[in-house]
Amino acid sequence: MRLIKKVINKIKEGMLQEMWEETKWMYKYAKKYKFAILFYIILGVIGTGMGLGGSVASKYLIDAVTGVDKKNIGYIVVIIIGLAILNVVINAVSSRITAKINVKVNNEIQKEVYDKIMTTDWLSMTKFHSGDLLNRLNSDVGTVSNSVLGWVPSLIKKLAQFLGALAIILYYDPTMALLALLSAPVMLIFSKMLMTKMRFYNKRTREVSSDMMAFNEESFQNIQSIKSFDLVRIFSRKLVDIQNKYKDVYMDYNKFSIYTSSFMSLVGMGVSYSCFGWGVYRLWSGAITYGTMTLFLQLSGSLTSTFSALVGLVPSAISATTSAGRLMAFFDLPYEEQIDDENVKILEKSSLDKGLSIELDNIMYNYDENKVVFENADVKANPGEIVALVGPSGEGKTTMVRLFLGLINSRKGKAVVRDATGVECKISANTRRFFAYVPQGNTIFSGTIRDNMKMVKEDANDEDIIEALKAACAYDFVKQLPDGLDSKVGERGGGISEGQAQRLSIARALLRKSPILLLDEATSALDVYTEREVLRNIIDMGYARTCIVTTHRPSVLSMCDRVYKIDKGSVSEIGSVEVERLIKDF
Repeated sequence: MRLIKKVINKIKEGMLQEMWEETKWMYKYAKKYKFAILFYIILGVIGTGMGLGGSVASKYLIDAVTGVDKKNIGYIVVIIIGLAILNVVINAVSSRITAKINVKVNNEIQKEVYDKIMTTDWLSMTKFHSGDLLNRLNSDVGTVSNSVLGWVPSLIKKLAQFLGALAIILYYDPTMALLALLSAPVMLIFSKMLMTKMRFYNKRTREVSSDMMAFNEESFQNIQSIKSFDLVRIFSRKLVDIQNKYKDVYMDYNKFSIYTSSFMSLVGMGVSYSCFGWGVYRLWSGAITYGTMTLFLQLSGSLTSTFSALVGLVPSAISATTSAGRLMAFFDLPYEEQIDDENVKILEKSSLDKGLSIELDNIMYNYDENKVVFENADVKANPGEIVALVGPSGEGKTTMVRLFLGLINSRKGKAVVRDATGVECKISANTRRFFAYVPQGNTIFSGTIRDNMKMVKEDANDEDIIEALKAACAYDFVKQLPDGLDSKVGERGGGISEGQAQRLSIARALLRKSPILLLDEATSALDVYTEREVLRNIIDMGYARTCIVTTHRPSVLSMCDRVYKIDKGSVSEIGSVEVERLIKDF
């Protein structure tokens, strides 16, 4: 009892407790496949039993051939062949079950992790590099899903094989069984150090692997800038640095693996030779037959190799739990704030005809304690209006847009969307459905132009798409493409110009027909004439839309109903005189 309590206390402490929690998390995904997994385990145990039965049958066959017992040779041969064929069938069925469960568990975990990443609080997710997210979503998910059938079921099968072989040897020769178990205490003691070291190396390897993927992903995303600044050699050297870092971690791990495997091989070799020597002595003294000697050699080797395999499951268990821990880290992060469900439903109906207003009242926001982005900010925009946010770069225009979209939450003050009857909702992820957003930069996805457009409105027909393209001054160049709407564009709008990609992004936002349109420097790649024409088209679309634009360029300010200036932490509405001065100074 004291030993059992000691083991339980160890599990509750430190690394073992952490691994236990990670294991429970992994196997919650296996619950719905428990009958298939149970069937898989049963098949494995049956296969193990047949393998042991084949060894026993071989003993009797050798005894029969050597003249000890010449009866039933044909019967024994049939049994051996039958067991071998059945074992092939069982292995084939087990492989099929393995593939089926692995792919299902992999897809389920991957989808849950993906959904969690996409619905987690935006600021929390900015702490992860996209390359690291990809590594976790693919490599770590794959490791966990493979372990569902590669760890616990394997443990059960190996234990069955170990105990079965031990029972047979005990039946024929207890001394041989004792010799075959000599490696067990050494292996158990050795496994404790193995677990600690393996966990450390697994974490380091995954971290460096994430660094490698992050570097590659970021390089490919910015390949144009790297080429333009003639930075290829510099980035190539950076890659070599990361590769060397990975090489150092890998070689340390390899050295550790060589030491441990060599040590375990020596222990196993010593046990095997002891068993062999004892078997030779027993055969020489006439105590056993050649068939029994062959059986001993097979089973003693099986005992040693099976016990080594059981110890060898430790690295795979650590690898799986390490990956599980990296995935569990996402589930500790807060979800995006979603509130005012009932009022959101009311606004969904009321906004169709009369649109929505957006209002920030006495808002304060800071990313950290040292820098307040803005304080006591008041911003208001109503249906049918174009409201501009201007100010120097880096002073908070994009932060204001993130507040509108519920990506971040104000530290104090009131931020709401409101319908014509006065029903209002606090801005959160829940109110994002009321917005169409065109961010800075190129946001076109790979695929056809039609695919990109229908992304925001799946039931849109060609007439709807063309109307939006015309409003964004994009249809003229789209209709000239060889395949029109079905023309393909590459990742981040590859194959078209920045200005064309920007107009497509605006058209996509207009197609959504949301009551509030946010344009965050969305016309920066357009000439002044096209920029003004796009805004005029937005006004003339006959739709109750609130339009908010952020811009460095004051060329469109004369078209705006209100202009707010963000500068040095303050947000203030500026009058026509200052607007004229901004236009003139530009």
